[in-house]
Amino acid sequence: MSTQGKVSLPVIKRLPKYYRYLTNLAADGKDKVSSSELAHMMGTTASQVRQDFNCFGGFGQQGIGYKVDVLLEEIGRLLFGSGELLPTILIGAGRLGNAVSSFIARDTNGYRLLAAFDINPELVGHQMSGVTIRPLDELESFCLENKPAVAVLCVPRQSAVDLSDELVRLGIQGFWNFSHYDLSVAHPEVTVENVHLGDSLMSLGYRLRNQDS
Repeated sequence: MSTQGKVSLPVIKRLPKYYRYLTNLAADGKDKVSSSELAHMMGTTASQVRQDFNCFGGFGQQGIGYKVDVLLEEIGRLLFGSGELLPTILIGAGRLGNAVSSFIARDTNGYRLLAAFDINPELVGHQMSGVTIRPLDELESFCLENKPAVAVLCVPRQSAVDLSDELVRLGIQGFWNFSHYDLSVAHPEVTVENVHLGDSLMSLGYRLRNQDS
């Protein structure tokens, strides 16, 4: 089976969408699905679906289609590995951080939130999504003891810039980054998912304002 290094990023980014649609199909009691049906849901072509799956060895037989439960299990294995949750910390326990932490706690998607950190003394000591909010000056000692692999950044741009080097030094291997700063530029050796909510909102606005009459 191909490794991630041999699979293009667009294919990797489509896997969660496949997983989501297959989960819905399984919940609806559907046993089989064709590449054409998946393509219709994904907004792509049957050829693209088959090409995507061939990156991982293929999951079905030509002309027969795919068993939903088998395909769901195989893609789940690609996304979640053996099922071991990735130890995760969150920095920035404001409104955005609270919403993001709730999402992680409610639907882990392969992650286990260990702690949250913030500089606001009024937040420190409180519980958020089942974890304690700690002062930022405890970050180093906590990381050395608990060895988180992922950091979720819900902080302003400059704070992300200031913290990223330190977090990489402390062993963070991946960032889910909500700051207005592309960490992948500064840390190409670390796996980064930059989330720009404003970009998505502006894209929606463009499409609404420029759709055909």
